[in-house]
Amino acid sequence: MAGEAGTTVRRLRDGMGNGVLSFPLTSFHEDGSLDPDGFRAHVAAQLATGPGAVFPACGTGEFFSLDEDEYRQVVSISVREAGGRVPVVAGIGYGWAQAVRFARIAEESGADALLVLPHYLVAAPQDGLVAQLEQIAARTRLPLIAYQRGQVAFTPASLRRIADIPNVIGLKDGHSDLDRLQRLTLAAPEGFLFFNGAATAEIQARAYATVGVPAYSSAVHAFAPEIADAFFAALRGGDDKTVDRFLREFYVPLVELRDRVPGYAVSLVKAAARLRGRPVGPVRAPLTDPSPADLAELRTLLATGLDLVGASL
Repeated sequence: MAGEAGTTVRRLRDGMGNGVLSFPLTSFHEDGSLDPDGFRAHVAAQLATGPGAVFPACGTGEFFSLDEDEYRQVVSISVREAGGRVPVVAGIGYGWAQAVRFARIAEESGADALLVLPHYLVAAPQDGLVAQLEQIAARTRLPLIAYQRGQVAFTPASLRRIADIPNVIGLKDGHSDLDRLQRLTLAAPEGFLFFNGAATAEIQARAYATVGVPAYSSAVHAFAPEIADAFFAALRGGDDKTVDRFLREFYVPLVELRDRVPGYAVSLVKAAARLRGRPVGPVRAPLTDPSPADLAELRTLLATGLDLVGASL
């Protein structure tokens, strides 16, 4: 793979080997309006921990709640704060016509690549899933990473087809079907990137690595990079005892709390960031912030996780 896409692949691969992938939260004021200064501070703090790449305006960043002007601000701030140190991969989504509008904004704002979030609502055949990426790719120069989750699930044959699209460079998987994923990795050409995009990806990080997908996104990094980085180091260092302790005492209880209420995969992350004093604000509807009881449980759990790395609230 040559040109801009090849350079982005190399930078992403290098970053994936050195740290977790950061998916920053989008900061809102209490009235629901965008808080650019809060977001700038949050991204700067994320970058200071040395992530492998930054993915603004994706699922954790509430892409689905942003208008085009807000999206432009979020991507532009991320690019300026990154300053070329790590790749900036902006989320885009909906049908291809709308996705292209966001792609153009991301391109104008200086993003390095795009993560194509699952399209809106309807199920689609494999030919349609491939055509969606073809239409977007034909209208942007930026490299694309497909995201399969929900109603989007590629077959090995379709994976080969999207890998043949010149600027499609990788696939993020949120299904956690390791049989299917293994078939996809075997069908992919050499150099094609794969990412573990499971919710609270650390839970399945070891399993994903066994099928050739060691890179993962970390929602925990958005509020406790100390925990996320320590887990990453233990995992890459083969320290199973430490990995098991993190999973048993922090990650599994976090997932159990997350699964109680739809949308907590984002709401709990934002609430935890607020508990650490991060200026991220509330979530936007249709998401809701955690109940007082769940927030109290989250505080206790976060304190436990931070204690594992010698840190505190």
